[in-house]
Amino acid sequence: MARRPLPRILSTGSAQLARSRELARTAADSATDVLHPLITIARGLRRLASGGRRKWADTPKDRRGPLLFLVASLILVVALVPYGPLLAAIALMAAAAWQGRDGTREPEGPDESRIKRLQSLYEALVPYFSAAEDPAPLYGYGGEWAKAFPSYEFDDSGRVSHLVIRYPAYFTDGEPEARARIEHLLTAKAGRGREYLFTWDEEGNQLAVTALAPLPTDVAAQRFVTAPGETVLGFTDPSEVQRTLPLTYGEKQRDVPPVVWRTGIRSTEPHLLTLGQPGSGTSTLLRSIALQALQHGDVVIVDGGGTGEYACLTGRDGVLAVECGLAGVLASLEWAATETERRLIAVNRARQAGHPPPDDTKRPLWILLDRPTAFTHLAAADGRKDPQVLLQVPLRHGRAVNVTVIVADQFDSADALSDAVRQHTRARVVLGPATAEQLKAVLGAPPHTTPLAIVPPGRGYARLGTGAVHRLQVPATPDPYDDATSETHRQAVLDLLPPKTTPADGESVPEPDPVPKEAVVTEAAVAEPS
Repeated sequence: MARRPLPRILSTGSAQLARSRELARTAADSATDVLHPLITIARGLRRLASGGRRKWADTPKDRRGPLLFLVASLILVVALVPYGPLLAAIALMAAAAWQGRDGTREPEGPDESRIKRLQSLYEALVPYFSAAEDPAPLYGYGGEWAKAFPSYEFDDSGRVSHLVIRYPAYFTDGEPEARARIEHLLTAKAGRGREYLFTWDEEGNQLAVTALAPLPTDVAAQRFVTAPGETVLGFTDPSEVQRTLPLTYGEKQRDVPPVVWRTGIRSTEPHLLTLGQPGSGTSTLLRSIALQALQHGDVVIVDGGGTGEYACLTGRDGVLAVECGLAGVLASLEWAATETERRLIAVNRARQAGHPPPDDTKRPLWILLDRPTAFTHLAAADGRKDPQVLLQVPLRHGRAVNVTVIVADQFDSADALSDAVRQHTRARVVLGPATAEQLKAVLGAPPHTTPLAIVPPGRGYARLGTGAVHRLQVPATPDPYDDATSETHRQAVLDLLPPKTTPADGESVPEPDPVPKEAVVTEAAVAEPS
């Protein structure tokens, strides 16, 4: 059978179809180029309309009436203004063109790696937030993490920076042990090496986890803008305090939230205790407090470390003594106790007579003790009195006469501190690495953040009385005579030191310049009778 040829339309149709598609595509591209402004404006109007609908839906019902009245008033004002409708139309077209300038949007939601991280966190929380009796469990293996995590944020490295976690109402969020387990798990899964702030909302059954930024460690010692009786212990997070101080960073200035400790007659935490590991910055904190105290008061320093870290203060105005030997320490503390008693008697007599306190009882007296437990063993071996016994009078009655006691020691010697020191030091500071148990034992309450194993010097936590536990970074106040100190920090401390106008022990007052012979002869000639 002979083959019949295909119809012409079938044999040449493919080429014609391809040519027609190319022409249609070219026409569509040309139309898109011509109509691109209109498409952009239409896209922007659609986005503005959707945004307005969302704003209207989010507005509470009791506020929709005033909002509608405000919009109607604006429309009326625009209609009455000359060229108002034209200008409003131009502004609307410009806003629509700006909103619709880009037709491609970034994909909503996290990428694949972040989804895996959130899913891992969700799976890790299943054993703690699920129960077999729950008919509709929020947490379950293979469940939806989006229902449990209503809000989340990531940093540039892809790790979680903020996360809101919903948990069932039957979870025992009122028990510290249950909270600690969840916090430890989230710290390990969200990324180690960072400090996390945990905010528990028991009423709403939500937990907010926030990765905190490191506190600044480049704050050098300087004059702080504080009132008399206020001492800056260090700096903390902006969300923890309602006050900021203007600080100098080289040639720049910025405001940093401080941890301010108030002392004096009306203080509820008149004395301070700080503990830490060796090299954690307890001596730095004492130097910083001493430089601030010397602006308005006198200072007695007891150096139990014997390393001479307070030699820069010897002989300075306001520094009554810097003792590092047992005999000198006992003499200085006995004088401090006697001075406290003298002030108490003078103030009591003045009040009984109806007079104000004498001026010699108003100047603050600061007693700073660095590692006083080192002298406890020396005193016991020498058969002398423990220097800590002499602190009972200043600790118990010092607030009424402006006497403040500050004790700094190490964790391994904390058991040797006397009962008076433990009972009357209501302001507490812990510096350096410490476990959650150590922080709770010293501060009286656990911190709301996770402590780190490796921290810079001067980094820790502070709690004033029964207040909140704050993260703390002590300003850099090194020993200016130390060779390892940078020139910037050394000069910053030297600029804050008082002058030496009062001789210290073992020093002599500079002799005045001898009177010239010519002046003596002249005086003698004037004195002779004519």
